[in-house]
Parts: sequence; structure tokens; C-alpha cells
Amino acid sequence: METASADPIDVVRRHSLTALVRDEIERNIIEGALVPGAKLNEADWAARLQVSRGPVREAFRALEQAGLVRTEKNRGVFVRVVSLAEADEIYAVRAVLEEAACRMLAASIDAAQLAGLRKQIDAMRSALDTADHDAYARANVAFHDGIVAAAGNTKLYETYRRLVGELSLFRRAALVVHADAMERSLAEHRAILTALASRDAEHAAALMHAHVNGGLQRAHEACQAAEAAGQQA
Repeated sequence: METASADPIDVVRRHSLTALVRDEIERNIIEGALVPGAKLNEADWAARLQVSRGPVREAFRALEQAGLVRTEKNRGVFVRVVSLAEADEIYAVRAVLEEAACRMLAASIDAAQLAGLRKQIDAMRSALDTADHDAYARANVAFHDGIVAAAGNTKLYETYRRLVGELSLFRRAALVVHADAMERSLAEHRAILTALASRDAEHAAALMHAHVNGGLQRAHEACQAAEAAGQQA
């Protein structure tokens, strides 16, 4: 028996809705509106985004593949909790990817790419002046994303994007451990940009390696501070 082929327009529409739903939920996770361990309700998100439950269900699957949520049998879908041990492994891979991106970009960086990165540095400076941690985090992510995207290696960028999603909450927490954390972070970003502008590939890669390792150290300190606060409560 012949089966009717899917309507191409319907397929495109469903795919587009799924992508929009996925992007919106991902944004909420990365920006901290949905914290690790939070439960995602299919019906609630369908109502919130004014779509049917099908695209939401498909978006949940895509987010699970991206490592941002987990599905527990008979319990539902939850924002994934990344352990500190797992974060150590992710940071190690991230350092390698971003060092490689710096080497690639330094060899070919142009005026438009430099201007884009400087724009994010300026946004970080403005966020620091107003003590806006959320705005700083967004500009921070955009700066690193800009470097890896401009490197021109699609597979490297896809792998990096997954890691960034998993590490986003660790990075956000790390920035508020010390009062001067954002100031030091901004100085490190500026040094990386200067090395890239000078087309000094090895220096840019070394600075990025130190910067990522500093982020890992701040992540450990954030976890230690949270544990200490929990014990005192």
C-alpha cells in the first residue's frame, strides 16, 4: 500500500517551529532563567510560545542531544546538572579548541572581524561599569563565539558551541566569586584581542589557554564558595 508523502511546506514549517522553540529554551538555560535541575513542562512551553506540543517535544530531543537537558523515565525532562568533574573535562577540551581557533584566526583576521571583537570588549566594559553581570556574561560569550566562528572551521565551531552551552552556568557563577573577577577577565580579553590584531598566533593561543584555565579555577572557587555557604545555612 502506498503512503502519502509528507507535505514539504508542513515539514519546513514544523522544522522552523522546532528550531525557534529550541533556541528560546536554550537561551533561557544559557542566560540562567532555567537553572540546573529545573523541570521543563511540555504543555507549559507550548502555551508560552503559542505552538503545538509537537515542536516542543522535538525541541526537547534536540536539547538533549546538545547536552543541555536530560530525560528521566516517568519523571520528565530536566535542565542537566554538570558536575565539577565533568566541567574539568569540558574546560580541557574547550582550551584546546579556542587555542586552535586563535591560531587560525591570527593568520587571516581582517578589519571587520577586529571591529566585531572590539564591539564585545566595549560591551564588557560598559557592563563592568554598571555592575551588570548578565550583560557582561552575554558579551563574554559573544567575544569567544566571535573568535571561534571567525576561525572558519565549521566542525570546530559546532563542537565549541556544545561545550559553551554546558559550561554557561559555571562561567556565570565564576565571575561573581571575586569583586575584581570581571575586571581581570576584561583585561585578559583585551590582551587576547591585541595579540590577534598583531597576528601573533602563538601569543594569542597562549593567552587564551591561560584565560580558559583561569575560568576553570574560578569555577572551582565558585563551587567551594557555594559548598561553604550551604554548610553555614
